[in-house]
Amino acid sequence: MIKVIAVVGPTAVGKSDLAVELALRLEERVGRRGEVINADSMQLYRGMDIGTAKVSEKERRGVAHHLLDVWEVDEPADVASYQDMARERVDELTDQDILPILVGGSGLYVRAVLDHLNFPGTDPDVRDRLETELSEVGPGVLHARLADVDPAAAKAILPGNGRRIVRALEVVELTGEPFTANLPDHSSYYPCLQLGVTAPREQLDQRIDLRVDRMWEKGLVEEVRQLDKIGLREGRTASRALGYSQALAQLDGQMPESEARAATAQATRKFARRQESWFRRDPRVTWLPHDAEDLVERALHHVEKALSGAEDRSSGEALVDVSTWLPTGRLGED
Repeated sequence: MIKVIAVVGPTAVGKSDLAVELALRLEERVGRRGEVINADSMQLYRGMDIGTAKVSEKERRGVAHHLLDVWEVDEPADVASYQDMARERVDELTDQDILPILVGGSGLYVRAVLDHLNFPGTDPDVRDRLETELSEVGPGVLHARLADVDPAAAKAILPGNGRRIVRALEVVELTGEPFTANLPDHSSYYPCLQLGVTAPREQLDQRIDLRVDRMWEKGLVEEVRQLDKIGLREGRTASRALGYSQALAQLDGQMPESEARAATAQATRKFARRQESWFRRDPRVTWLPHDAEDLVERALHHVEKALSGAEDRSSGEALVDVSTWLPTGRLGED
């Protein structure tokens, strides 16, 4: 019998709405209440509301949501810490006979909860040294070094992606093993039903463009202005979030509003492609069309089957590209 429901997929596809509907309907259908656990890395940040499309109290419709507003904007993202918090919530809810509904498009954060996945530690001194070297000599030199110690990682990580090269070298130095030796496989920690929400590319792009327009209309720039006063610019992760980095550039006079909006939409579309690619690699995901009139009914049907043991997709084999196995520090994806 499943222990967790996960609702996954690319940004702006409607995951949060489906999760709330499921939570509201579960008790009447299966006799158990549902509550939501956030798996959007940027929604963990306090005050980052508009740019992450964080569900408001009204939109939650009385459904309890966990792990929103956990970190301050000047704190770096920490997926290992998130794993501990999320699993603690899962265990607490299931002990109360509540079905946890994990929701988000941050692929690594989802898998941190659902899979047997251990994260190599980090060392600030090693990271600072590598990042200083990166700024002095550029990513090409570090990429060549990575090719010597872990050819598979170097092949998968683009030579210009300095941040990921640094992380790979850090893991190699700290563990004494190739970065690729620490990669995850699809081995479930919890019995789980994963429901993926999907949309045709053209429709998803339109939804993303509309969301970006609404972000600016709702006051994203003012939100960023206020967050800047409490350390957003110093935050290694939060300051790079899609929408937030562009709004900072607008505030600094580096680009006009029209360019900031367009840059956010373009980058978000690219990000959505990576999200869908990540989740498509996982054979355990059951995919549902975002615009199906009976979307909730279809989802509930799969939940009922999974709870009865008639549907078991909690294990599977799939390839994982090393270049995607890192927190992106990007936009909230629901």
